[in-house]
Amino acid sequence: MKSPVHRCRDVEHSRGQSGAGGGTSCLQEEQRIPISKDVITSSSASAMWFIRDACGIVCAIITWLLVLYAEFVVLFVMLLPSKNLMYSIVNGTLFNTLAFLALASHLRAMCTDPGAVPKGNATKEYIESLQLKPGQVVYKCPKCCSIKPDRAHHCSVCKRCIRKMDHHCPWVNNCVGENNQKYFVLFTMYIALTSLHALVMVVFHFLYCFEDDWTKCSTFSPPATVILLILLCFEGLLFLIFTSVMFGTQVHSICTDETGIERLKGETGKWGKVPCWEAMQIAFGGPFSLSWCSPFSGLSCKKSPEDHVAIPQGEIIEEDVIEIPLN
Repeated sequence: MKSPVHRCRDVEHSRGQSGAGGGTSCLQEEQRIPISKDVITSSSASAMWFIRDACGIVCAIITWLLVLYAEFVVLFVMLLPSKNLMYSIVNGTLFNTLAFLALASHLRAMCTDPGAVPKGNATKEYIESLQLKPGQVVYKCPKCCSIKPDRAHHCSVCKRCIRKMDHHCPWVNNCVGENNQKYFVLFTMYIALTSLHALVMVVFHFLYCFEDDWTKCSTFSPPATVILLILLCFEGLLFLIFTSVMFGTQVHSICTDETGIERLKGETGKWGKVPCWEAMQIAFGGPFSLSWCSPFSGLSCKKSPEDHVAIPQGEIIEEDVIEIPLN
């Protein structure tokens, strides 16, 4: 299975050609570095992940405030004043369920380690513990001093190398990577559904108020009601378009087994891709089930021993390209 050019290579020196070139070397086919996923898992996997970025924190707060504003308008402007009790119960339950799942998905996407590589593991002791074959080459990230696994990229905001990094999203104040892409997809899906539902209710409420007296269809004054509904309509339409596009982009990235940053850098097609359905199962954590739609699946307070593999301490190797065996 092939890997990107910038990740790892087997470089084996040709032997038995001393008569022809006397010490020449040849480049063999690229292979993945056999680094276990458990080994490169962040050593802080049991702790809560949170990025201290001012812009990301502000964007995340704005996201929650916009959802709460929609909640306020839907409940206190449209549903509670409604004379149809069944209409209010059904739409209130549906809207609140979608909004809750959207915020829960947002929280999971923001507070889940996206697949960060441990900092400072580019030491002689750590590389020797990987038991690589002679002639292989590993690459060190000069920014976070970590050994870059296959398909990892450095994020300047998170200040870490992230496995299968798609992009850094300020709205969730986190990178979208190997471990939290599912929650980001669910976040965009539930926000799109919430926005669509809100727009449908706004249209029906406008039609109802036009046919009836405006003073009877809301507890607020008619001008205030119109302003609140127009703002909600604008918010819903904007977020419906934005999150629908993001949802489609993410599903396409999963099915094609290539991240956004890989497509941007032209690194596509340099590794063995998995089929679409298999890639979906990997991203969502198993065979198709209702847990695919749940932001709470995968919660566990217990960590297996291999999730806490100790990184051997030592001095950071200065070279960015490290060939095995080490000198």
